[in-house]
Amino acid sequence: MDMTLSGLNPTHFQGLVDGKQTGLYILVNKNGCELTLTNYGARIVSLMVPDKNGKMIDVVTGHNNIQEYLTSEEPYFGATCGRYANRIAKGKFTVDGVLYDKLAINNGPNSLHGGVKGFNFHVWDANQLDKQTIEFSRLSPDGEEGFPGNLQVKVIFKLTDDNAVDITYYAETDKPTIVNLTNHSYFNLSGAGDPYIGDHLLCIDADYYLPTDDTAIPYGEKSAVEGTPMDFRKPTAIGLQIDQNFEQLRNGHGIDHNWVLNTQGDINQICASLKSPKTGIKLDVYTDEPGIQVYCGNFLDGTLSGKKEIQYNFRASVCLETQKYPDTPNKPEWPSCVLRPGEKYTSHTIFRFSTDK
Repeated sequence: MDMTLSGLNPTHFQGLVDGKQTGLYILVNKNGCELTLTNYGARIVSLMVPDKNGKMIDVVTGHNNIQEYLTSEEPYFGATCGRYANRIAKGKFTVDGVLYDKLAINNGPNSLHGGVKGFNFHVWDANQLDKQTIEFSRLSPDGEEGFPGNLQVKVIFKLTDDNAVDITYYAETDKPTIVNLTNHSYFNLSGAGDPYIGDHLLCIDADYYLPTDDTAIPYGEKSAVEGTPMDFRKPTAIGLQIDQNFEQLRNGHGIDHNWVLNTQGDINQICASLKSPKTGIKLDVYTDEPGIQVYCGNFLDGTLSGKKEIQYNFRASVCLETQKYPDTPNKPEWPSCVLRPGEKYTSHTIFRFSTDK
């Protein structure tokens, strides 16, 4: 089998995990961009987009084969996270007066990204619809990781001809439950493996962010970005802000926070953008979600190697996770994450790539 444009061998993604077949799926658009994904975790593995000179660059971190994903110290590379992406305080929440308190405590005193075996650790059913579109689906059974309801989930990835990765999530349940799905790609627009994203210009259309305690749970009150290192309303180099002496940055070991988007669910408005001055590649993010969690690889330390044996350094990538706010189930004043029988959960995010010539 031929190697992918990003240098991956598809046969190295063929395996059996929990008795289910894994594979690598390749999407290509008319411009020669390439998106590869695996059904292990419904995850993005590589993404080739052109730089300002037309050279194709892989802009996401990942691994060479299925075995590396199974044993990785970073289990969220490119993955679909759920049933509840981000953190739930103390692993418990209440829906319609019923207390659910059996969620895994897998991140300090809290539950993170769906628990010990969240959606990122499962093999999804894959159906490649055409050369630019793939659908992943799975049934998350009632009680999985402590969450109520049989949840039928579907994620559709499309590589569009305007060089965007268009992701739509769908879910239905037979019992009141909570849902918050996101994609956990780690981006470096200078090329995955470039040592530092401090030179990347980040812009977030948000006047407020959610300050957190030292376990990364928001207090509940939003806080103005004005006059703080959390102000990215104009394109600002991440490195200028991330090491400032500011309690919130100390709490998160850097940036690991949720911003309250001004776009308020308007998928047609850019909610955030990221740009590499080295390659000229720009990423514009669109979403119908109320928040975006920005995380700058604060816990990667250079000991983990990925595709082509490249070391992934401390702060050498940035995650732009569109989502409901962290700990929403315990904050009734926030946009609800509750899904009830007969309702349809949908979430839509677009990562669009371009260059300044």
